[in-house]
Amino acid sequence: MQNIVIFGASGHGSVVLDCIEKEAKYKVVGFVDSFKKKGTEVNGYEVLGSEYDLPLLIDKYQIYGGIVAIGDNWTRNLVVDRILKIVPEFNYVSAVHPNAQVGKDVQIGRGSVVMPGVTINANAIIANHCILNTNSSLDHDGFMNNFSSLAPNVCVGGNFILGMGSAICLGTNVIENITVGEHSVVGAGSLLVGNVSDCVVVYGAPAKMVRKRIPSEPYLSGNKNPSSVIPLLAKEI
Repeated sequence: MQNIVIFGASGHGSVVLDCIEKEAKYKVVGFVDSFKKKGTEVNGYEVLGSEYDLPLLIDKYQIYGGIVAIGDNWTRNLVVDRILKIVPEFNYVSAVHPNAQVGKDVQIGRGSVVMPGVTINANAIIANHCILNTNSSLDHDGFMNNFSSLAPNVCVGGNFILGMGSAICLGTNVIENITVGEHSVVGAGSLLVGNVSDCVVVYGAPAKMVRKRIPSEPYLSGNKNPSSVIPLLAKEI
């Protein structure tokens, strides 16, 4: 079994850890986190250091790859970019919980996570570093672009397209043949019956655009600005 690390020792990191343990495809040797003290224990695993320790950690633990367990799409993208500056050929793995239902000819990209209770129907494509959260569903021929996400209990109809960095929030229902542009957010509990353009916030039943947004704007409850989540260390690569 090959050794991997999880980037991010928060609550989302614990859920990703559970997926990896249950799938039993890789062995987690620990967490990599820029905010928790090295040696801190999280769910029985040690925080091994920050991203800047990664070259040494790869040699020490014979690390095959890893996964970025950060819920916010924009911040997850920033962390992936930072890791690739430190270790350009770093290998990202995906994780699929064994209680997920994955249909025929589904494709799941690098660094993506499929949580328990998820349903992905035939011919859907999940690109890189996506999240399908607990009990969400993506119907046939759906497409999720890089760094996009479905929150818990999201239900999406067939032939759906979700743009890069976009998020469908908790408990939203989306009818068939809908396209959501890049870096947009569909608010929790919405009913989406029309297409959504780039860089907007929509919500309601039916969902309507309420304002524009910038791609880096936090959208998860309690989130901070990405500049405060990704530390600006003196040793930038």
